[in-house]
Amino acid sequence: MKLTVSHSTTYSYSGPRRHVLQSQRLVPSDFDGQRVLDWTVTTEGGTVGCEFRDGAGDRTCTVSVPGPVDRVTVQINGTIETFDTLGVLRGFREKVPPFAYLRATRVTRSDVALQALSEQTLTGLEGANLLDRAHALSAAVTEAIAYRPGTTESMTTAAEALAQGQGVCQDQAHALIALALLNEIPARYVIGYLFSAGAEADVVTLSDDVRAELPNSEAGHAWAELYIDGMGWVGFDPANACCPDERYIRLCSGADAFEAAPIRGLASGTGGEDLQVVVAVEAVQQ
Repeated sequence: MKLTVSHSTTYSYSGPRRHVLQSQRLVPSDFDGQRVLDWTVTTEGGTVGCEFRDGAGDRTCTVSVPGPVDRVTVQINGTIETFDTLGVLRGFREKVPPFAYLRATRVTRSDVALQALSEQTLTGLEGANLLDRAHALSAAVTEAIAYRPGTTESMTTAAEALAQGQGVCQDQAHALIALALLNEIPARYVIGYLFSAGAEADVVTLSDDVRAELPNSEAGHAWAELYIDGMGWVGFDPANACCPDERYIRLCSGADAFEAAPIRGLASGTGGEDLQVVVAVEAVQQ
């Protein structure tokens, strides 16, 4: 499948900023499941500094915007060809070993309820292979946390989302990671795009000193990858009860949503900040 992406992120500041510095991971990497045909990232008034591929295999660059500046817009336009690999991340170059993803963060730390959900889910599956148990954990998250946009915030933890029984893709991915870590399965958070036929462009406005673009804005999509011995990294999307297929574009990853944020930045100055994100993913007629 060929997909086009148009993704605009605009930071508006209530007071002029003396300088803006960003670390961007906005260019997808090639692997067996996707191939970038063309992809451009432009930052209004920005100068690109160093560019490199980090240990997790994500393409990273730094961008500097001199001030005074009261608005910064980052525009992405690209075309990518995707292939269904049944959720398996094959042909992806990275150096970070899987065991590095066995640590919990503030938002993926387990509690009594998550431990109980894990035990309940895996009861009777003691003899099952690791892949079957991973599928069971993903299905448990889908059932336990209903997809309800606007019911959680970017700082909501997996335990909090489970307690209220609803959330968004960010919360469901965090919960699955928490369950995987309870069972000593390396797990990480993935940010990307999802093509949905008939969907219109997502437009989201966030405020109150936003410092990173997070998938809780619902302008992108998020899922989890679990490391399965003998297979490698396998993607699971509890929000859609499936493994990533040709509708998905993988952008970057991290231990949680905060570490995986595709844009991180510092803006020198005082005052508030508003963030508007507009994303459209469309299929190319073939």
